[in-house]
Amino acid sequence: MTSLWNDGRPPVDSDTLDRDSCDDVVVGAGLTGLMSALLLARAGRDVVVLEAREVGAVTTGSTTGKLSVLQGTTLSGLLARHPEDVVRAYVEANREGLHWLLRYGEDRGVPMERRPAVTYAPDSGRGRERARAEHDAAAQVGLGVRWQDELPVPFPHAGGTVLADQAQLDPFDLLEQLVADVRAEGGVVVTGARVHGVSKVGRPTVQYGDGRTLRCDTVVLATGTPVLDRGLYFAKLTPERSYALAFEHPAPPELMMLSASGPTRSVRDAPGSAGRLLLIGGDGHVVGRTPSEAAHVERLRAWTHEHFPEAVETHHWSAQDYRSHDGVPYVGRLPRGHGNIYVATGFAKWGLTNAVAAGLSIAADVLGGRLPWADRLHRRVTRPSSALNVVRTNAGVTVAAVRSTLDAELRPLPDEVPDGSGVVGRADGVPTGRASTDGQSCAVRAICTHLGGTLTWNDAEHTWDCPLHGSRFDARGDILEGPATRRLRTYDTR
Repeated sequence: MTSLWNDGRPPVDSDTLDRDSCDDVVVGAGLTGLMSALLLARAGRDVVVLEAREVGAVTTGSTTGKLSVLQGTTLSGLLARHPEDVVRAYVEANREGLHWLLRYGEDRGVPMERRPAVTYAPDSGRGRERARAEHDAAAQVGLGVRWQDELPVPFPHAGGTVLADQAQLDPFDLLEQLVADVRAEGGVVVTGARVHGVSKVGRPTVQYGDGRTLRCDTVVLATGTPVLDRGLYFAKLTPERSYALAFEHPAPPELMMLSASGPTRSVRDAPGSAGRLLLIGGDGHVVGRTPSEAAHVERLRAWTHEHFPEAVETHHWSAQDYRSHDGVPYVGRLPRGHGNIYVATGFAKWGLTNAVAAGLSIAADVLGGRLPWADRLHRRVTRPSSALNVVRTNAGVTVAAVRSTLDAELRPLPDEVPDGSGVVGRADGVPTGRASTDGQSCAVRAICTHLGGTLTWNDAEHTWDCPLHGSRFDARGDILEGPATRRLRTYDTR
């Protein structure tokens, strides 16, 4: 499953790191990491970015590319959990993220297209109720939204709230420019350098790659979900996987749309080599907790063919995001990090604006500055309803752990599986996964190296996924994403 954005695009070259110390280590070369790195490098600091895979390999490179302060039903959800001043601070953070990117795109020649953002009602019942609630919430916190009963789209709806002058982009255009600017400011971007840990005492020492170390003053964890467990963020985040498809279409709607109720449908247009493209996304689920990931892709495909019969599919892909227990991203100093380690996570599928806001906040803190909206978000208090969400999140983890383990224990591991498939079963008393991809069979110990969850087979992407905290591994056990930092044990290869 290759995204529209990186299909045929060569990976960004890696720098060579020829020193063992610097001012700041940024872990992760997505938008959060590169944004933080650029701001710190512009301030004259010696910055090194360490990326486990390639630039944009995970969430940023798989986004739908929407820049918007109107974010589905986010604002009405936040007002139900937080005081209004916290929600206004969240809006201001995202507005600043949007405007920073628009200015940067104009200055650096990164193509961006202005579009209205729409939260639409897919029906006249609960869908309209939720869309109207979002409209009212957006107006309450100062956004210039307008309600529109009829939208120029071919699928059923009952109106929607519209916010003008938002934007969309190709995320790799942005990432490549950010890498160039980080390097122009003296920063170093190293790919293929997975971070395994950070020392717990004294000046931070980052362990990465094959036994290498790098000493620094500050560490920024910009890895989707933190690869250090000290803040226990894995227990306060829900890992979610969603899907996107691109289609050739003669006249896709020139709107950035998201449904207010499920099943989620995201709609936008994009430039293509032979005209405009139609992008359809949604149908998300918690990582590893669905009978078939491929079925989610098929549902999106069927919905598109029903309402856009002229559409011809060109790409389909997926992305992983993390949702915080109270709906507001976690950005700031890592607990038990001695004030030297920063974290940014929990963007809940709105990472483009939130990532920039996170970079601005972290850089300001490191450099001794202050951002009023960041101060208010950092000081938010967990209400009982949000605390209950943490309990629910971990109850779901417990149920998933029991279910996946029982499934493995009850299923004998076959000696062979059809090509393109995988299964988890019991072998020698241990949950074991056997998969066959591209004509090669491999067996792995199907236990997540993060906290020991029994893995499930992802039939859409041919990966091993952890239903506990969202770590993912390829068919041969190499790490793709999530909090895990060690690959799976491989038993045999044929």
